[in-house]
Amino acid sequence: MIIVLSPAKSLDMTPSERDHYSLPVLKSDANKLAKTLKQYDIEGLRSLMSISEKLARENVSRYKTFKPRGYESQGKRAVDTFVGDVYRGLDVSDFNKRDYDFAQKHLRILSGLYGVLRPLDMMQPYRLEMGTKLSTDKGKNLYDYWGNKITNEINKSLTESKESTLINLASEEYFKSIKKDKLKGDILTINFKEYKGDKLKFVSFTAKVARGMMARYIIKNRIKKLEEIKGFAEDRYSYSEEHSSENNWLFVR
Repeated sequence: MIIVLSPAKSLDMTPSERDHYSLPVLKSDANKLAKTLKQYDIEGLRSLMSISEKLARENVSRYKTFKPRGYESQGKRAVDTFVGDVYRGLDVSDFNKRDYDFAQKHLRILSGLYGVLRPLDMMQPYRLEMGTKLSTDKGKNLYDYWGNKITNEINKSLTESKESTLINLASEEYFKSIKKDKLKGDILTINFKEYKGDKLKFVSFTAKVARGMMARYIIKNRIKKLEEIKGFAEDRYSYSEEHSSENNWLFVR
């Protein structure tokens, strides 16, 4: 099985482990996007990404210093770089080599700039949400730019796995980058809700953390059979058969 997560907007680029790493499989495509973004000034980037002037200034600087061959010299492993609710739940602070090796094989992070990242892929700092309407020679947005490439990479990973199911723990914005009709495997989408009074509600913050926790649960327990996922009971969540279907599972608390 292959798990897919969304990235995070916030990054931690302080130095960390550099001995055990890989390079992004679609880095040549990422380099082309970075070259395009390098042409934007502060106002242009602010308008394109609908961000503050402070964030625009920071990311203009990032793209100006982005080096096509700088992954090993100024990069950091993806799973150690992303900071946010999902990655708070994933919590790799106590991962050992076996955990990282399992994650490298079974976890993929979808990315606007890199397309798809493995946990140990070295990445340079960036900001580029998948929904950004960045025009390129491939089309009017990033979905056009990536075309089938993300799906093709996911398919390669699925064919190497005994269980050819894609575990969707990503947001809709990012999961849309995968062409469902071209996927060589089944899709299992996992969602999280909680009771507010007598009604089930989707709470974005806690659901994001739970997605990371679920990925951590699969990695830490070396889960390879779908049924074993139903044993997830972190942070008072439990599998709800009543609210689940074959391809959409709901965990509630």
